[in-house]
This record gives sequence, C-alpha cells and structure tokens, in this order.
Amino acid sequence: MQSFICARDLRGTVLDEQLGHFNIGDTTLKIRFWGTRGSIPAPGPDTAKYGGNTTCVEVRLEDGTLIIFDAGTGIRKLGLALMNEKFTQNINLVLTHSHWDHIQGFPFFAPANDPKMKINIFGCPPTFDKLKKIMTDQMESKYFPINFKDLKANITFREIDTSAQYLGSARLHFLELNHPGFAYGFKLVEKSRAMALLTDNELLPPAHAVTDWNAFVDFCKNVDVLVHDAMWTDTELKEKAGWGHSSVTQVIQLALQANVRRNLILSHHDPEHSDKMLDLLSLDCQKKINGRANGLKCAIAKEGDEIIF
Repeated sequence: MQSFICARDLRGTVLDEQLGHFNIGDTTLKIRFWGTRGSIPAPGPDTAKYGGNTTCVEVRLEDGTLIIFDAGTGIRKLGLALMNEKFTQNINLVLTHSHWDHIQGFPFFAPANDPKMKINIFGCPPTFDKLKKIMTDQMESKYFPINFKDLKANITFREIDTSAQYLGSARLHFLELNHPGFAYGFKLVEKSRAMALLTDNELLPPAHAVTDWNAFVDFCKNVDVLVHDAMWTDTELKEKAGWGHSSVTQVIQLALQANVRRNLILSHHDPEHSDKMLDLLSLDCQKKINGRANGLKCAIAKEGDEIIF
C-alpha cells in the first residue's frame, strides 16, 4: 500500500492532492499537521503556505484512537475541529517537552473546557512532575484569565510507562533527544506500520550528546514515516550549534541510513524561514534523496497536510 500527502480543510474536503487520487478506505494510520513552526508563532503573508502555528500533530489509529503530539498554537484549530466533529472518545495528548512553543496553545483547546471530554496528558520520566507543574502554572491568573483547575473536562496527567506504553492499538516508544532542558522523541507502532516524530533534536551536537547518532538510526529503523526537526540550513547550523536543532542535510542522512520506507517530513520550521525558502529546502531535499532511496519521498510539513498509510 502506498502513502500520500494531501491538504484538506477543517471539514475534511480534499483541496489538493500532490500525488493524485487514492482509495483511503483501507488505512491504519492517519497523521495531520496543525502546527509546524518552531520557537514562536510566525503568522503573515510570507508564511501562509506552510503555516505560522507552533507544533501540533494529530494521529488517528486504525481503531479510532486519537493521539495528539504537542500543544503548540496549532492545537486551537484542532480543538475546534474536534468539537465540530462531535468527537467523544478519550483524547491522548503526548508532550515532547515543556518549552512554550509546545504547550502555549493548550489554554485555547476547546475540548479542555467541555465537561463531556476526557483528556489524558502524557509526559516522560524523569521530567513528568516538572511538566505537570508547568502546564498548570501557565494558566495562573497572572498569565491567563482561566485557571487550570477551573477547566471542565476530566483531565488526567499520566507518566509514560517505560516498559510498555500502549495507546489504543499502538505501542508508544520514546527516546531522549539532544535539546536543552530535556525533550523526547516518540515512535508509534501499530501492527506492521510505524511512524517516528523527533522534534527539537540536534542529531550531532558539538558537546556531549545525550543520545548518539547510532541510537537515532536504530530508533527510526524501517519506520514508514519520519517527522523530524530540520530547523536550520547547513550554514545556520554552523552559527547555532548547541541550540538543540538539526539541519536538513543531517535529517536526510538519518532517513537514508535508517531506511525510512515512505515519507520524510521536515518540520519545526524556523520562524524566519519564509514560504519561498521552505520551497527551496523542499527541492533540495528531493534532489538529495533522488536515486538514493527506494520510494522515499521528502516534503516540508504544512498545516493541513495529511499522511495516510
């Protein structure tokens, strides 16, 4: 079965399909991007194509389980879409880390204020307790008019089981990333399909690496889809080494060495990178993998894009 990327509006109507028309009835994983920007929201005419909201990725499993990775500003529109859908199942929110661009949208997540909703917020040890405090502290009255404890949904903080964490029909694996202040990457495995999401990660930091290159290759080995931080160009990386992000070239090397089978998606875009620049990075990525990987496709993460496989 082949995978593809398509852009849809909030009602699910296909607006544009880059790779043609496909029958998507027999699927196991669906990934949708609601926020693709790093560090700070970057709205405006120069970023309208790829979007200006910070990180938020929705995953739907074959059994209907909803998993959301990160609560950047993109989660606001996802919340509105879920309310419009009349979604009633549990919401599983998995947080990679607690930097603002990954949590700042949660106070505007409409399901959190719906008494019919059950939301599980997952964090990794050993930073779980810190994560819970930061999520609640950002809604203190000096920062936000509604206190976390006044939200009407049934919200539970859950520490990820290091031995075997299952969400619906998928097993969740995690790996510590090279990023200041702790961050984690995740891999979802459902039946024979797998995706990995590594955001805010410096693959080859100039100082001591918490996780080395070979561990990243092993973690991503043979996944169908890899979504990875590619915030810098090679030139920018030289100037910002140690900041906790990777270059496009490094991520391509990882995807090739790990034998990513279907899609490499570059995300966590620098707020200074315009649509025109991201278009150029997309072309560069495609050229670098052309002829070097069997069927691997490279794309720049864009708000509204879906990957179904």
